[in-house]
Amino acid sequence: MVGKFKGQYGSGIREANSYLGQKYMVVEPSIVFELLQILRDREQFDYCVDITAVHYPEREKQFDLIWILYSFPRNERIRVKIMIADGESAPSAVSVWATANWLEREVYDMFGIRFDGHPDLKRILLPDGWKGHPLRKDYGIIQQDQEWVQANLGIESGQ
Repeated sequence: MVGKFKGQYGSGIREANSYLGQKYMVVEPSIVFELLQILRDREQFDYCVDITAVHYPEREKQFDLIWILYSFPRNERIRVKIMIADGESAPSAVSVWATANWLEREVYDMFGIRFDGHPDLKRILLPDGWKGHPLRKDYGIIQQDQEWVQANLGIESGQ
């Protein structure tokens, strides 16, 4: 499968490997949407298990954005990863897997990563007026939106 992709996309497939039996590919953001469609349509990865991110504030491209896919017919998982800078967006996969809808909203809420073409990209866990994105490593562990807590709950933050 990876050989086919490397033949089609060349250096767009930056890395393809396995770690502890888990297959993954690191790809260029410009090809990720097409690759996700191919994985669903041709390679039978019919379920988007999760979409998540990891924040590396010291890197130029601060975020790894990861799609975890599963194929029921093949009983196999694969992870597809891209690296993007703060402020860059990724293509929405909602048109590929309906499950991507709320998963992308969670990544947006927790990391601030936007998904182009998402039908309703808004916070899913935190209130709309919340400031910041708690899973970024530069978001202090004790930090809370004290203004929001005071205005909406009428109390002082417990931190």
